[in-house]
Amino acid sequence: MIQKSNFYGKRVVIVSNRLPFTVKGESEDLRFIPSVGGLSTGLSSYLEQQDNGSRETPDYMWVGWPGNIIEPEWRNLISERSLSEFNAIPVFLSQENIDNFYHGFCNRTIWPLFHYFQVYTKYDEEYWKHYVRVNEIFCQTLLEKLGPDDVLWIHDFHLMLLPGMVRKKKPSATIGFSLHIPFPNFEIYRLLPRKWRKEILEGLLGCDLIGFHTNDYKQDFLRCIIRILGHESNMGEIVIGDRIVKTDSFPMGIDYRKYHNGAISPKTQQESSKIRERLWGAKIILSIDRLDYTKGIANRLEAFQTFLESYPRWIGKVVLILIVVPSRVEVEHYEQMKNHIESLVGKINGRFGNPGWTPIIYMSRALTFSPLVAMYAASDIALITPLRDGMNLIAKEYLACRADKTGVLVLSEMAGASKELVEAIIINPNNREEIAEALLQALEMPVDEQVQRNISMQMRLKRYDVVQWASDFMSELQTAQQTRQKHYMKILSPEMRLKLLAQYCKSKRRLLLLDYDGTLVPFETRPQDAVPDASLLRFLAALAEDPRNEVVIISGRDKDFLENCLSKIPISMVAEHGAWTKMRGEKWQAFGKDAHEWTPKIKPLLQKYVDRVAGSFIEEKDFALVWHYRGADLEPGKLAAQELKDHLLELTANSDVHILQGNKTVEIRPAGVNKGTASVQILSTFLPDFTLCIGDDVTDEDMFAALPDSAYTIHVGLGGTDARFSLAGTKEARELLKSMAEATSNGNAAVHPRKQSVF
Repeated sequence: MIQKSNFYGKRVVIVSNRLPFTVKGESEDLRFIPSVGGLSTGLSSYLEQQDNGSRETPDYMWVGWPGNIIEPEWRNLISERSLSEFNAIPVFLSQENIDNFYHGFCNRTIWPLFHYFQVYTKYDEEYWKHYVRVNEIFCQTLLEKLGPDDVLWIHDFHLMLLPGMVRKKKPSATIGFSLHIPFPNFEIYRLLPRKWRKEILEGLLGCDLIGFHTNDYKQDFLRCIIRILGHESNMGEIVIGDRIVKTDSFPMGIDYRKYHNGAISPKTQQESSKIRERLWGAKIILSIDRLDYTKGIANRLEAFQTFLESYPRWIGKVVLILIVVPSRVEVEHYEQMKNHIESLVGKINGRFGNPGWTPIIYMSRALTFSPLVAMYAASDIALITPLRDGMNLIAKEYLACRADKTGVLVLSEMAGASKELVEAIIINPNNREEIAEALLQALEMPVDEQVQRNISMQMRLKRYDVVQWASDFMSELQTAQQTRQKHYMKILSPEMRLKLLAQYCKSKRRLLLLDYDGTLVPFETRPQDAVPDASLLRFLAALAEDPRNEVVIISGRDKDFLENCLSKIPISMVAEHGAWTKMRGEKWQAFGKDAHEWTPKIKPLLQKYVDRVAGSFIEEKDFALVWHYRGADLEPGKLAAQELKDHLLELTANSDVHILQGNKTVEIRPAGVNKGTASVQILSTFLPDFTLCIGDDVTDEDMFAALPDSAYTIHVGLGGTDARFSLAGTKEARELLKSMAEATSNGNAAVHPRKQSVF
């Protein structure tokens, strides 16, 4: 195989359940049969197409199952041929794997549930175990083949655990994932057992970029993330430790040129004419789908029956060509559905047909490319009515084949493609009368209106074809990687950490400004539970005992909490974001303004939100009121917080107060009182030659902005910040402070030989 020029200098490794071919036979009879349709065709077009040389496809490797159970003695040969002829790496699975992973968890659990057919969903622990096992097999294969600069693009619901597995082994890997079926809403998704639904989401969050076909699916995913894992998102981005996971919608396209050129070829035109002649010039309605309960084939037939009943003038003048491609024959519901479809076809043909006309021509088989394109070109109407569909490329293929721009697409609003193909006749697939009326509208639609509608859709499909779809995804993945690198540039590197420690050790007047919640201790559902542990108290005491250090806990907490938790350590404390200050060895001093003026009119409003949002509560401080929703259901809590903030801004427009939306809180406090002003006052009093400031919240940004450039300002967590550096989380912040405490303890031990380090 000739290697093509690479994508921003890196190889793309595509991972899908199936390779773009199926291996059949043995030894010299070994055959590699290309797959037709769906993901394989689309990605193959992306990898192979070179739009007259103006587009460059990447160096790539494709990893997946070769479609059959391969005996051990043939695996080396198949691997060699797959690599040399297709740039592919086969993943070999056992019959037990296929029965429980593919026919089991994928087809009997994920497929029906994600398509909202929960009544067909099976929750079998053995299925789940094999789903995990097969994802582990894929992971092991990848780890053996992945290069350090490879870009990993994983596809579809079969491999949702794989990104997280790879991330654990290769933390710096660039990983993208595309889901080609719907992602269900929270109420459907949470029907999965707790462990399964949590691990699937965590697996997907191993990615840098997750792509969905529509914005609706993306939003459903983000709602599940916040409600199940507690991770909030901002503009589709989720912060996970020291990483940012981006989500976006990428509606998959088709190889438009391939279908369009196929339709205008003389051979296709001739075959198309023959199809029309054989049907006596009747109007042709085309229905083509895989045999699947999600496709709504039975509903479609019943709607066609309703059409013939309601508009008998069309009897003898219209033919429905029903092509049903066999699929998932191992699943019991499919055989039942096939029998039901055939029964309906016989019933309708028997009732309405006559010796010279058959209403429905039924075929149970797949069509190769040429006959398929001819069928598209011959048909006056494409009737595509899935009950739920991730995208549906058949609708796009039909439009690409309408060379004269005539023809009408009748499309279900439950298909992802309906979000793009808005000029089609959009219907509800559950309403047979609505489908019947749409068929009448399509049959009677003037040619100029057909052309007008199709021009718009064809231009869109031609412009956003499968190559553009894949290019957009890879471009966004590159942007996500660059964003990660940008954030990594702020992370306190080992070299900068050593520099900080060296400067700390040689300095003589050190000021340490430390936030409390989210910095020294993790957040708790109940704030009163976030008490300092013994280790924290030890290293804070070690830091405070050094006469060169001024340790200041500068927090939004009230003074009583700080006093109760930290008074045994000789440190300074700032409470309520600067409203109260207690320097070491001194008494508390108030800097806040009296809150009694505005508290009576604000507290009743907060109480209304406590009543509305279960798990939320009000915290009353000396100079502030805080509405907490950490213990509430996070999605409605977040929406309520924004609504509350808007109400408060309106209510306090003429009051001297500040409304601050913090980490799962909304706080009302006096204007002009913040951590920035408090830290500047302390700085001017102490005059340090070394300043360290660590915080995690938006309230800490006031400190970062107010301190001089020479200060070591550190933000805990990723995201936009004025701090010079970042740390991943509370654990990393504590480790840094521990290392400083150890340096302090070692220094004191040198001066006082009898004094032992507390570490």
